[in-house]
Amino acid sequence: MIEMAVALVVIALLLASLLMPLQAQVEQRKITETQKILDQAMEALLGFAAANGRLPCPASLASNGSEDCAGTLNGVNNVYTGYYPAAALGISPVDTQGYLLDAWAQPQNRIRYSVTAASGSAFVTANGMRTTGIAGLSPSLNVCATAGVVAGACSPGPTLTSTAPVVIFSLGKNAPTEVNASGTPTGNAGADEAENLSNNRFFVWHAQTASSAPNGEFDDIMVWMSPNVLYSKMISAGQLP
Repeated sequence: MIEMAVALVVIALLLASLLMPLQAQVEQRKITETQKILDQAMEALLGFAAANGRLPCPASLASNGSEDCAGTLNGVNNVYTGYYPAAALGISPVDTQGYLLDAWAQPQNRIRYSVTAASGSAFVTANGMRTTGIAGLSPSLNVCATAGVVAGACSPGPTLTSTAPVVIFSLGKNAPTEVNASGTPTGNAGADEAENLSNNRFFVWHAQTASSAPNGEFDDIMVWMSPNVLYSKMISAGQLP
């Protein structure tokens, strides 16, 4: 009996050692898949801009994955806290209400979409970018290396960009600890993750960190748009200048 018990313990330890790397592989696949979803979402935005002469408005909680331009322009659906308008762009995977999901596919894992409100909301207004002209356009979304905003700039870490027209991001594996099922922040996120849900034009992106890090756990996955890429696509399509 003792020998059998020892053998079972050894088998359990061996199985545990095999399962842990497998779990890590599964999570890495989800990260890679989510990155692909974000890249595809960015390509779809550029295609939309080339076809329509503007960027799409964010979706709101009431728009079922469609643009909520009325809400955006009236300040009801804030441009900094919206969702990716998957229904307007025909992109998947989506949930039953039409919102784009990341690879974790939980209700809290809807892809977030923020668009600049600069230049009088020209970027989301019909003919707004053409009327304003490239020289007058000033996209103003910032991506910082850490949380903290001083005098309208990233602080204390570097600014990765201060001229992004669009930021798209996933809340990652730990999304259920950051927001509830309706997407409202719970206050449980670390400082860097909380900055991404703070309803302003400043966002944070850096390598993943554990809960023991100075600013807490961080696993958000993010992409942002270069204004030059946007202008180039729109010029090629005849939407600018």
